[in-house]
Amino acid sequence: MKIVPFDDTAWVKDHPTGTISFQHSLKGEPNSPDNFMYILGRQDADFWMPRHRHNFEQIRLPVRGDMNLGRGMVLREGEVGYFPEGVAYGPQEDPLGDAAPGERVQLVLQFGGASGCGFMSIEQRRQARKELAETGWFDGNYYHRADGKVKWGLNEIWEHVYGERLKYPKSRYQDVIIADPKRFNWLPVPEACHVDRRFLGSFSERGVWIEMVRVRAGARWLSTEPRGQRLMVVLSGRGACGRTPIGRLAALQIEARETLDLSAETETELFVVGLPPVVVPTEEPEQFDYVEITDAVRRTAQAPA
Repeated sequence: MKIVPFDDTAWVKDHPTGTISFQHSLKGEPNSPDNFMYILGRQDADFWMPRHRHNFEQIRLPVRGDMNLGRGMVLREGEVGYFPEGVAYGPQEDPLGDAAPGERVQLVLQFGGASGCGFMSIEQRRQARKELAETGWFDGNYYHRADGKVKWGLNEIWEHVYGERLKYPKSRYQDVIIADPKRFNWLPVPEACHVDRRFLGSFSERGVWIEMVRVRAGARWLSTEPRGQRLMVVLSGRGACGRTPIGRLAALQIEARETLDLSAETETELFVVGLPPVVVPTEEPEQFDYVEITDAVRRTAQAPA
């Protein structure tokens, strides 16, 4: 089991726009179809992103403030968004307005989907950006090659790391799926006294699941899950896993068949994502394409002096 406490000093600017700071909490195994990255994202300035999509999946939960998904769709504070691989969203325009820099914060889990494309680690991205900057230059989301061509930055990074074009899975779902946990009932967890669950859903043939778990003050939750590893974040309350104290926004990684032993000092609410192993298809149907989905109009970029 891995436990990572929240550290409000551990923010780094890893987003290509330079307006978002990340706190890296949990990560998987690079070059594995099961790889993932769990982060806290903090908005430090006005944010804009063109319409785009990914070859991996995302689950987002704004813990403070809302997130504009474009075309009239908004992920509100406390709601949970499931972003299937291949689904386009945006353009995103999120000016700070009356919010102070750093006031908007959200949980972001990015992970390889059922297609088997996997997820590129942040270390691979950083190294690729460093190497590509030796022959071209990045301007926000775009990369300017030495031959004068302008490419979507993540596509260029992927090709640099893996030596092949980035392919996008054709989406299994029509759009981003948003769930409001407050509209789901708390139901008792079998064989767990004073522990309740809000089950929000399970997605794709991989069977990724999302739920909220509430452990009442003074209660103890012993739990083992054979289906896959579980990633948990404490949304409220405090307690301990074994002898390790946990508090708000602490992140927990529990492997399949590993027993979680959690004691709640105060009523504690957990955000839980279950990640069964990816079963890579033996046959590849016609479910991929290579077309970038971005806005037709790019920002005019000037070469650095």
